[in-house]
Formats: sequence, C-alpha cells, structure tokens
Amino acid sequence: MVTFQTVVRRPSALLPLAMSVTAFALVVGRIAIVGATAGADEGATAHLFQILIVAQVPLAVFFAATWLSRAPRSALRVLALQAAAVLVALAPVYCFHL
Repeated sequence: MVTFQTVVRRPSALLPLAMSVTAFALVVGRIAIVGATAGADEGATAHLFQILIVAQVPLAVFFAATWLSRAPRSALRVLALQAAAVLVALAPVYCFHL
C-alpha cells in the first residue's frame, strides 16, 4: 500500500505546490512593495503569476494520470492539496481586485 507521505514527496506532486507558493509570494511581495492598487500595466509580476498558475495544469494532469490508478486515496488527497494551494495563491488577487 502506498502512503500519502510517499506520494506527496514525488516531484510531480511537489512542483505544483511550490509553484503555488511562489505565485502567492509574488502577489504578497507586490502588495507589500507597491500596495494593493491595480496599475495601468500588469507588469512582470502579474505575468509571472499567470505563468506559474497556468503551468501547474499539465503537471497536475500528469500527476493524476500517473498516481490515481496506483494509489487513488493518496493521489486525491494530494490533488486536493494542490487545488487548495492554487486557491490560496488566487485569494489575494481576488480580494484586492488586482
């Protein structure tokens, strides 16, 4: 039986989580430096944020295709964790209308 700890340590599980944390850090850093105002131009921070969020999709699909058949319960928990991390990264953008 494959445990949750074994599955979550896989690079295909950790990379999307790391990307979400990085995207969140970019938004929080921008808010700390510039403030929570939307500028006329999106800027490099917004483009990096968008790339990080969108690039997670193929990684999560790869993870799901690889692990759902091997360890469905653990894989679903990791996918839920990945989805929660994306929602946390998107929350400041939604709340501050950035």
